[in-house]
Amino acid sequence: MKKLGNVLKSAYLGLVVLFMYLPIAIMIGMSFTDSRSATQWRGFSFNAYVNLFKDRDVRDALIVTLTVAVISSILATIIGTATAIGMHSMKKRSRTIVESFTQLPMVNPDLVTGISMMLLFAFIGLSSDLGYLRLIIAHTTFNIPYVIFSVLPKLRQSSDMLYEAAMDLGCSPLQALIKVVIPDIMPGIVSGLILAFTLSIDDFAVSLFTGGATKNLSMLIFSKTAKGGVNTKFCALSALMFLVVAALLLFINLRSMKQEKEAAEQNKKVMRKS
Repeated sequence: MKKLGNVLKSAYLGLVVLFMYLPIAIMIGMSFTDSRSATQWRGFSFNAYVNLFKDRDVRDALIVTLTVAVISSILATIIGTATAIGMHSMKKRSRTIVESFTQLPMVNPDLVTGISMMLLFAFIGLSSDLGYLRLIIAHTTFNIPYVIFSVLPKLRQSSDMLYEAAMDLGCSPLQALIKVVIPDIMPGIVSGLILAFTLSIDDFAVSLFTGGATKNLSMLIFSKTAKGGVNTKFCALSALMFLVVAALLLFINLRSMKQEKEAAEQNKKVMRKS
């Protein structure tokens, strides 16, 4: 019975993984066909990737996507880290209330966020011609909560005595923050930065309502596929985006494993000395 249970568990896990990744595998496979349509296989070819980088619209959208992702993730990381440090120093009741409000943008549907941001830009007179600036503001706004909740766990793991010790040794509050607190919570900051970058690349709904005339990759793919079906070059583009995100997640996981291993080794050294 135990062997049967293990077999059923493995089969169930395999079906879940197959259901999740089979569409992606098909998409990647169809990016190597000689056909323009992603619904027909006409032999192996790299034409989709060649045509992808020849398309000026794709190049422009790629530049917009990457620059918006980089700028918005850096801004969100700076603001989110400062906010997390401020929230951590609050009293428990006040911190709980602020954390609850901070979580709302994370559970709020992207459609609602996109429409509300569009109305806000219209209210303050930020025209659709400034779509690039609108995208940066919108992406920074919805990325901030994710950075906050990436940094807060590291702040809870960190000891407040480090900051107090730095102050006792002659550091100013700013020096103690930069030289002691920031390095101690750097893994959470890096995780928040990478998460914000990934979410910015992935976003569609908010970008659709705020981008105006400026299009990122998700908006370009939507507009092209809505008119003429799925072209293989967009399969190639989606495959590249998937590989980039997978590489970032792999980097985060390997970094976390390395840090845990180093922490375990350091604890062993401390135990031996004591």
